[in-house]
Amino acid sequence: MNSNRTRPNLSQIAGLLGVSTATVSNALSGKGRVSSELADKIRGMAADLGYMPSTAGRALRTGRSRVLGLVLPDIANPLFPQIAQAIENAASKAGYGILIADSRGDVSMQTEAISRLLERGVDGIVIVPRRGTRIADIGSPVAVIDSPSTPGNTVSADHWQGGQLIADHLIALGHRKLLILGNNPDSNVQNDRIGGLKSRLPADVHCEVLWIEKQERCHGTGCALGLQQKVEEGFTAFAAVSDLHALRALTELQRAGIRVPEQVSVTGFDDLIWSTVVTPALTTIHMDMPLIAEIAIDALVSVIERDSGDSEAGTEQPPNSASATRQQVPMSLIVRQTSGPPQTFPH
Repeated sequence: MNSNRTRPNLSQIAGLLGVSTATVSNALSGKGRVSSELADKIRGMAADLGYMPSTAGRALRTGRSRVLGLVLPDIANPLFPQIAQAIENAASKAGYGILIADSRGDVSMQTEAISRLLERGVDGIVIVPRRGTRIADIGSPVAVIDSPSTPGNTVSADHWQGGQLIADHLIALGHRKLLILGNNPDSNVQNDRIGGLKSRLPADVHCEVLWIEKQERCHGTGCALGLQQKVEEGFTAFAAVSDLHALRALTELQRAGIRVPEQVSVTGFDDLIWSTVVTPALTTIHMDMPLIAEIAIDALVSVIERDSGDSEAGTEQPPNSASATRQQVPMSLIVRQTSGPPQTFPH
């Protein structure tokens, strides 16, 4: 039909059908008054020509790019690619693309990442903040995924409840001396998980918290956590606030010849993809990332698409925040092979 190889456009379709460019645009976008018969003709012609709408042109017409930003705190952490995949899937279903930026665990780089995404014209940003950073009004719609205790949070897993599930599991197995492994005391997520765990411990249970970051500050990165000594002191369960720390504990215990779960139990958090393939397979807490992503994207898109006059006045949150949702998604316990009843040793 057309020998030239240029990309087909609205004017070409309009010329072939003898209608206006506006009519073609309305038919393809579903707007305006175009009869169903003519709309079908226009869509058929567009399909025959291989017409693809221009994202740049649509952005100019609507003022929207149909692209969202996603800021992650550490793309090297295996948890965050899983979050990115869930966010991309949810955004795609809502008709949006995703641009990803990595703050690398640094507050100033987080600010830079947000600025770069805004410069690229994203319609809004999903932020997984660095260790509970409060996100101020950035002048664009924003949704925050962190912890219920984080100011301005939109949606999160119920980390407190997840900690309670670990406590209930270990107590039911008979453990009475627990060591909690955290990485950083400034993390709202970790503190919620630890708080939930502690809240379910009976009075006769002894519990201590070992902060890995503090340990490494004193003794060097990658140093042993001293878990063999803790076993000798009578600790029978090691509850880590992430699967990464649980793997580190599991490795250190096995190198010391301490059998898991025959001698001590180890539990993690996040149900990372490799938690089923380590030996023994890791008992952990699973969070429903697809649901969390869907809620975050729905909340963000609702802010993007609402009329500016609909913004809530008199709230403590910025007008562009999707924090009014503030939903908590329950977590679930996945029992595998690293947890079992404690063994009694002669002293």
